[in-house]
Parts: sequence; structure tokens; C-alpha cells
Amino acid sequence: MIIIAIANQKGGVGKTTTAINIATAMAATGWRTLLIDLDPQGNASTGMGVGSDQRESSSYDLLVEQSPLAECIVPTTIPGLDLVPATVDLSGAEVELVAVDDRTERLRSALAGHTGHDICFIDCPPSLGLLTLNALNAASTLLVPLQCEFFALEGLSQLLQTVERVQQRFNPQLGIIGVALTMFDRRNRLTDQVADDVRDCLGNLVFESVIPRNVRLSEAPSHGLPALVYDHSCPGSRAYIALARELIGRLPEQRKAA
Repeated sequence: MIIIAIANQKGGVGKTTTAINIATAMAATGWRTLLIDLDPQGNASTGMGVGSDQRESSSYDLLVEQSPLAECIVPTTIPGLDLVPATVDLSGAEVELVAVDDRTERLRSALAGHTGHDICFIDCPPSLGLLTLNALNAASTLLVPLQCEFFALEGLSQLLQTVERVQQRFNPQLGIIGVALTMFDRRNRLTDQVADDVRDCLGNLVFESVIPRNVRLSEAPSHGLPALVYDHSCPGSRAYIALARELIGRLPEQRKAA
């Protein structure tokens, strides 16, 4: 199973929107897809239409209680897409894990040997704490959503430093599969300037597909649906479909036919 962490320690850059819609797009193309909500806010769970009454077991149980992965998975309304939801209990997980010897290995151990899915996306919280560290330690690679604004560039440099430390200490195989530019507004000259700066700095690591500012993307979670289901023809949905196509092109060759 390919494990992709979707992370950026800066909040409001479109991590959860990207996680929900890229996972939906992958499931639609035939990949058996698992989405793990590792954010205590639980927005990915809500955005997939999984209510609190459906979250008997969650990512908290997976990490802290070490419940089997199979017990924490709930199906979604999207064929081929399953979810490990988050609950408010997850907000205390970092404190509880501090005293545990294998605190950075819990998620990797929980996912080891799992064959029920072809690909797994982890929606990380907007921080570089133990939850995100668990995700980076377990992941095969990292997808970084990056909002097209100046401060996002500073956050990206911090994230790249963290990735380098994780590679050195915990997960030498961790790479970055790509940076996805989000909240792109062609009417704003600064947006174009930031996008050009990121491409100059990171080159081909930046996906060609950009995610525009789109009202339908913002509306979809309130209906408990990915934008690709809520309005598959809106510019945001089309952009995520294009991004998924690019992502598949960057995945290891042996798994593309999964």
C-alpha cells in the first residue's frame, strides 16, 4: 500500500479539501483507497459525511489504544473509499503519547502489512507535532498543499527542514511526491508571483495542475460530500481530477495498474 501524507504546518492551505477530493478521485479511477483523518478537528470525517455517531472507533483508538486498523475503518458513500475518522479525543493524543517509547512509530505499526487498500492518504493537522510526525514516519511520500500567498513560502521552508530531519532520524525513504498550489486566483497578481517563485525554487516538484479559489469547493463539506460528487463539473472538481491524473503519473510504476 502506498501511503501519502498530506501535510503543511500552516493552517488554511486546503489540506483537508485536497485529502477528500484527491482520495475520491483515486477511488473513482479504481484504486482501493483509504483516508485517515489525523486532524483533531475531524473536518475530513465531516466532509465525507461520516457523523459523530458513526465514529465508534477512530484514529485516536488506532494510535493510543492500538486498536486493529480493521476495527477503525468505516465505509463512505464513495465506492472504493474507506475512512478512519477522527474524534475530539485525538486532541489529547499527543500528550498521552509523550510518555510512550514508540510514540513516533504507532501509525507505521498500525498500517504495516495492510493489504486491503492500494493507497492511503493521511490528512495531517496544521502543526508539526507528534501526530504529523507519526504520519511522516509511516508515509511512503508527502504531498504538500501550498496556498498562493507570501507567508506560505516561509511555512514551506520549515516543512522541508522537518522532512529532512525525519529522513535522517526516522524514515530515510520519505520523499516529496509533489507540491500542489491551492487557492489560486488569476485575478490577483501576487498569486501569479508566488506560483512563479515556488516553481523557480522547486521546479518539477510542483504539480502543473493548480487548484483555483472556488465557491463549490467551500460549499461541498457542509453537505457531507466531496466536491467531485457535489458538483463534478465545477472548476475546483476539474482541477482535482487533473491533479489526481498527475499524481498517478508520479506513483511507482508497479502500482499504477492497481
